[in-house]
Amino acid sequence: MNPIVVIPARMASTRLPGKPLADIAGRAMILHMLDRGAEAGIGPVAVACGDPEIAAAVRAAGGRAVLTDPALPSGSDRVQAALAELDPEGRHDVVVNLQGDFPTLDPEGLRLVVTPLADPRVDIGTLVVPIRDEAEANTSSFVKAACAFRPGETIAPALYFSRQPIPWGDGPRWHHVGIYAYRRAALERFVSLPPSPLEQRESLEQLRALEDGMRIACVRMEHGPFGVDTPEDLDRARAILAPVPLARR
Repeated sequence: MNPIVVIPARMASTRLPGKPLADIAGRAMILHMLDRGAEAGIGPVAVACGDPEIAAAVRAAGGRAVLTDPALPSGSDRVQAALAELDPEGRHDVVVNLQGDFPTLDPEGLRLVVTPLADPRVDIGTLVVPIRDEAEANTSSFVKAACAFRPGETIAPALYFSRQPIPWGDGPRWHHVGIYAYRRAALERFVSLPPSPLEQRESLEQLRALEDGMRIACVRMEHGPFGVDTPEDLDRARAILAPVPLARR
């Protein structure tokens, strides 16, 4: 596999406008995401920008940015559009869509998300972490994945995704982390499809892939990042990533 990591970013967040440039420990959040991508060491990293101010910040920091049409409907579309400039020859056969609002991500997650693609039957890899309590299970903003891991295994097929606490009955439940590793052809196919009925019903674009017969596999992690969607999330990220003061002598 020859992956490339692309981070889609735009300023028009409903709950936290301008969040790609929000300051966290003296750096814009999008620059933290570039750091996480580079730390994973799986391939080159670039930002697919919906706005020129994001591109300017990335380039000023020495990163690679591609300005894309701000009217594109999703991050996946933005990633696919950026690939035309980043890799017109198609050298990279795996594309990691890294959301731009996970500054606390452990880079190991990016190394793990590509592993399901070692199986030629899998089109898309993604990440899940255990759901810890009923409050999380019943929070609609936390997306749940219906998957089951056999003893000793860390990869399982995704059967469904929902905002409801699935599956029913006793046993572990899994919180979906919205980072994807696509085969290049799978991403091209995905963005060419119209929104599907279940995707529109649940407001979850990954259901478009499942409804079209694409295979998604989940990799389990014990601890995942949280998305920065609100001012409270931003404060939490700032606290976690704040520089550790030097001990006094």
